[in-house]
Amino acid sequence: MKTLNERYDYGLELFLLSIDEGITGYRDDSLETVKRNQQQYDMPLKILSYGELYGWTMDAIVAQIGKKNNCTFCGVFRRQALDRGAAMLNVDHIVTGHNADDIAETVLMNIMRGDIARLGRCTLICTQGEDTIKRSKPFKYAYEKEIVMYAYFKKLDYFSTECIYSPDAYRGHARVFLKDLEAARPSAIIDIIHSGEAFEVKEEVKATQKLQQTCKRCGYMSSNELCKACTLLEGLERGLASAAITDRGQKKFAAEGTAASTENMRTIPFFHMPVGQTVDVPPGNVSSAPQTAP
Repeated sequence: MKTLNERYDYGLELFLLSIDEGITGYRDDSLETVKRNQQQYDMPLKILSYGELYGWTMDAIVAQIGKKNNCTFCGVFRRQALDRGAAMLNVDHIVTGHNADDIAETVLMNIMRGDIARLGRCTLICTQGEDTIKRSKPFKYAYEKEIVMYAYFKKLDYFSTECIYSPDAYRGHARVFLKDLEAARPSAIIDIIHSGEAFEVKEEVKATQKLQQTCKRCGYMSSNELCKACTLLEGLERGLASAAITDRGQKKFAAEGTAASTENMRTIPFFHMPVGQTVDVPPGNVSSAPQTAP
């Protein structure tokens, strides 16, 4: 993107944003590559950690819940963390590195879970909610192995090690299944993506889906009184993390009220702000780095 921006004078102001989930032996190593990229591409870098934002690292979460559902926690926290980091950097568009393998895995997972709402939008190349910053996935049709081969032959500095927690998680099983399908039918990954693109939710089904509202605790978009991140955090604090993963558990926590639980757990401030406006960050919740990039 930096090369194209300079070659064709797009006029973009680019930043690097990285999320530190707190995974020893994986993310701490990959962040060293990101820091080298900052020097190599001469771009400002912002790193936000789960520990600073939520009071929990993924190592601590896995120690409590095990390796079965850890990707659920990581995915929910990462999405919010990216939005917060983008708000701090005062940007209006997030570009992620999701590739074709990632998207096909997500389609499979949503089918197996019967998650109609997510299945209807997980293949979109550009997304934007009412309270979130626009996101794009330019590598949507690029295979993971193609990206690694390109980086290798171009002698780019990159990190390609798989997360140490993913093999035992639900996504890990979807990934293994997808690789088996690809071995039998090389076009399986793109075929699955095309199937997801062709999926349409009937109007009568849409009518039964919950309307978006804002979380009463952090202000993030949610279909319940508490957003998924707040529900998961409350489950961790109360030792009921497994219950917080399910929709039933989320409704239970919301029904018990947010006021009392707020006193017993760390709150998550989310930054509602129009593009072009800076934010005042509550002390102790994020890193002490400048809130607007140079």
